[in-house]
Amino acid sequence: MESQGKPDQGEGPARDYWRKLMDAYTPVFPGGGSVMEEAWRKVHADGEAKGEMRGEAKGEAKAVLRVLRARGVEVSESVRERVMACADLDVLETWLDRSLSVASAEELFVGEQGARGQEEGRPGVTGRPSSS
Repeated sequence: MESQGKPDQGEGPARDYWRKLMDAYTPVFPGGGSVMEEAWRKVHADGEAKGEMRGEAKGEAKAVLRVLRARGVEVSESVRERVMACADLDVLETWLDRSLSVASAEELFVGEQGARGQEEGRPGVTGRPSSS
């Protein structure tokens, strides 16, 4: 097709060559399923899940302290640090349940020192930060 006396530039050997190149070209856009993309997604999904768990633990720890404060139970700095350092959701849920009825903040930890954590070989069960 000619336009205003100019030859059509859409056909010819260069266009044929370009079409062959494009037939062989496989774009690597997001959603293409490349190995690199899948590895990137896995790393970020794992990191996101860990971040969600840390956030959930932090929220649970804050709830324990809030219940104690609302009930007028005095919370020492060492108890506050121990509760906020705990990342075990099961332990935090136990402490939250206990926070509804304890007379002192230290009662949150009754029966957990040495008994549960070391015997079961599960670090972090007592809510203390690990030393490693």
